[in-house]
Amino acid sequence: MTSVLGALFVGIGATAVMDGWAVFQKLVFGVPSLDYRLVGRWIGHLPGGRFSHDGIAKTPMARGEAALGWMAHYVIGIVFAAILVCLWPEWLRHPTLLPALIIGIGSIVAPFFILQPCLGAGIAASRTPQPWLSRLRSLLAHTFYAIGLFVSGVLFARYMPIS
Repeated sequence: MTSVLGALFVGIGATAVMDGWAVFQKLVFGVPSLDYRLVGRWIGHLPGGRFSHDGIAKTPMARGEAALGWMAHYVIGIVFAAILVCLWPEWLRHPTLLPALIIGIGSIVAPFFILQPCLGAGIAASRTPQPWLSRLRSLLAHTFYAIGLFVSGVLFARYMPIS
């Protein structure tokens, strides 16, 4: 039960850190972040058998797409935190940076090879106007997710010690 609670806490915390980075980039540098409505749109069209799109922005809206996209974003964050806890069972007791970096930065495979191609952006954003800039922004976002995993793990270990 502690592992489940830990994965929830760490996943939500890490995803919130990632979102904080996105807000900072937008406010300070004017860099737009991923519109999670589009993720929700993609998910909303899955039951109809549509897995990939030429351009998700041109696809008709899905019912509840904003809520669906944001929920998916946080659920995915929790799933990667659960992977961390499963691979390193003692990590919640004694969090260290390296496992958080491995899982956090490693989580970039999901957008590069699943989400971006399915939304019409190509593998690793290859169909975007500036693929390398898109890749760098993804890498930074997932690095902040990794940092969020570590910080959230430290907070969990400190304030919810496992006996």
